[in-house]
Amino acid sequence: MSQLAKPVIRPLTPADQQQWERLWREYLDFYQSELNEDIYEQTFQKLSQSDYEAMFGFVAESEGKLLGIVNCINHDHGWKTQQVVYLQDLYVSADARKLGLGQALIEAVYEYADQNNKANVYWMTQTSNTTARKLYDRIGTQTDFIKYQR
Repeated sequence: MSQLAKPVIRPLTPADQQQWERLWREYLDFYQSELNEDIYEQTFQKLSQSDYEAMFGFVAESEGKLLGIVNCINHDHGWKTQQVVYLQDLYVSADARKLGLGQALIEAVYEYADQNNKANVYWMTQTSNTTARKLYDRIGTQTDFIKYQR
């Protein structure tokens, strides 16, 4: 990776589908998650359509190769007048780690939120994801909330 040009952080585009799917599958493998095949296409279409404001994504790219992705959801919040951004997925390929790409992708989401008048950005991770949590502890604030689901 050190021989590649400096990565660029940019919005996800329709041309990124194959490489985005490869990275998203790696991310889901990390979390030992499986999805129906149709979800990949549906999610990518939503993330990559510039006129679909509910979801968006950014990529880290160097010399035509995607090295990282971040997938986000805009949504209303009952306690705020502005929408908030849920940073749902963040992944950097194993061969591109320790280069600051995770932080750069999160900062791109922060910039998007600031430019689009979003109240805040939030995300979750597993308690055992200690490597990512070191980054998150530096650039975010851990809350006291615990997630429940059905």
